[in-house]
Amino acid sequence: MQPSLFSSAENILPFDGEVYYYQDFFSQEVADRFFAQLKNEINWQQEAIKIFGKKVMQPRLTAWYGDEGKSYSYSGITMQPNKWTEPLLLIKQQVETVAPVCFNSALLNYYRHQKDSMGWHRDNEKELGIHPVIASVSLGAARKFQLRRYQKKDIIKSIELIHGSLLLMQGATQHYWEHQLPKTTRQTGERINITFRVII
Repeated sequence: MQPSLFSSAENILPFDGEVYYYQDFFSQEVADRFFAQLKNEINWQQEAIKIFGKKVMQPRLTAWYGDEGKSYSYSGITMQPNKWTEPLLLIKQQVETVAPVCFNSALLNYYRHQKDSMGWHRDNEKELGIHPVIASVSLGAARKFQLRRYQKKDIIKSIELIHGSLLLMQGATQHYWEHQLPKTTRQTGERINITFRVII
């Protein structure tokens, strides 16, 4: 069910899912402050993951925060939650004013430059449930975000995620669509992305 506060955002998917984009969810001043706090206070790490049976280093730094006991597993790694920080709780509280759930965890990604990226994937791990709600906050340099049909592999939608924006994915999105944040040849600055989740 679409929350009433979504009246200012339209579903950008044509079918089989719901993705809402808020371009100016946080003001520049607030987004600047959150970016500086998270860059300096988060316990960033570079993890090795398994891709087609081989271990490779992720092309970005990551961190996992959340309620006690809310671990998260993907691509051969299991992340144990760090305790929530005050900035993360403030961001989460604001995101929950438009999201249809209360989040208990967050995956953070720190893209250091244009060569850091996230490949095609779906957020469909079993601990996220059948119809997961994923709220994605972008801070720092703008980067291109792409969505495509999972089975047909044709790119349907491309969005520039800007500083202070919110992208919310829900409904059947993770069943029928996959998404990525590709590398780019255009020089870009640092970017922090927070994806709030509910671990069941």
